[in-house]
Amino acid sequence: MTDQRLPLRSRFRHVVSDEFELRRIIGKPSFLFQSKTLTRLSSRCRDFIAASPFLIIASTAAAGAVHASPRGDPAGFVHVLDDATLAIPERRGNRRCDTLQNILERPGVGLIFLVPGSAETLRICGHAVVVRDREMRESLALGGRLPELVTVVAIERAFFHCARCLRHSKLWESGGLPGFGEPPRVADS
Repeated sequence: MTDQRLPLRSRFRHVVSDEFELRRIIGKPSFLFQSKTLTRLSSRCRDFIAASPFLIIASTAAAGAVHASPRGDPAGFVHVLDDATLAIPERRGNRRCDTLQNILERPGVGLIFLVPGSAETLRICGHAVVVRDREMRESLALGGRLPELVTVVAIERAFFHCARCLRHSKLWESGGLPGFGEPPRVADS
């Protein structure tokens, strides 16, 4: 048993420590994959965002702590403002505001959009601002309720991620574990 208070690197014998070693082990990404990275949204990206009821947004605090947070609403809740800008409503929640605070300190964000049943994900990297413009909030109202704030993301890179991880995880297969979103199944008596 290792002492978990020790720095993480000291707990292992072989820690990959530079890009040269990483690329020696993994290899370089294919030209085909690299050529699919976009700086603006394609119609396929727009369609995927419109079909997505769920995304994960990652951000980093000034001190370096990384945070990833889920966002969800009915499909199409994220609005495409133009081919390089997205608007994400910030609904009332637990009031932690980790992501929003991080954006105020460091605007770089990463987004992963998911569509139920689809094996692909759409990844977007960019810079964000937190806005409160009334017109923007009104355009993102849900059930007559305006979001308090809107995260607006200027897109720098967008690409569809390999479907392999979702296929391997069997994420969209029915079932589920009791205690993790589904009630336990009870046999009929």
